[in-house]
Amino acid sequence: MDVKDRPADPYQARVAICELLHRVGTADRAALGQLYELTASSLFGICLRICQERSAAEDVLHEVFQLIWNRAGTFVPTAAHPMSWLGTIARNRSIDWVRGHGKRRMRPIEDADQIADDTPDQLAVLERTEEAQRLYDCLDALEPRQRDTLRTAFFGGLTYAQLAEDKGVPEPTVRSWARRGLLNLRGCVRDA
Repeated sequence: MDVKDRPADPYQARVAICELLHRVGTADRAALGQLYELTASSLFGICLRICQERSAAEDVLHEVFQLIWNRAGTFVPTAAHPMSWLGTIARNRSIDWVRGHGKRRMRPIEDADQIADDTPDQLAVLERTEEAQRLYDCLDALEPRQRDTLRTAFFGGLTYAQLAEDKGVPEPTVRSWARRGLLNLRGCVRDA
């Protein structure tokens, strides 16, 4: 598959990358080449943004594809979007490079009072934890079909068409379950 043959539809692109990862997991070198053509520019962007040196980013990208070659067999399509999985490998390898080479952006100590601390304070962390718990409680309170549809669609990454096929019902039925579930979820979270 040439870059010019790259699927325009994001779902088709995801399926193509999943298929290539599966083939790479079986030691298919041609599949690795095709995967490289489809994803290298995005992964290089991640490496370059973190490493901030072109030659370092190129070296890291090479290591990333070595890791992909070794780990492709462990990729589970239902657990993560393939580009998220690949991006995580690129990000982590780039961070490892930065740590190993001591390359950190430094600013003079005089600028310390101008650097914002973007870590949330404890009250914000507590509020987020409480909001998440409310959301999970409300999700658990939904009717089982709505709850399962939302969990599978949003956390499992399945499309409504895939869910309909799995459940053996028409796609509009699954869409209806999801819509009603989202409306009930919104009402519950708002009232909680």
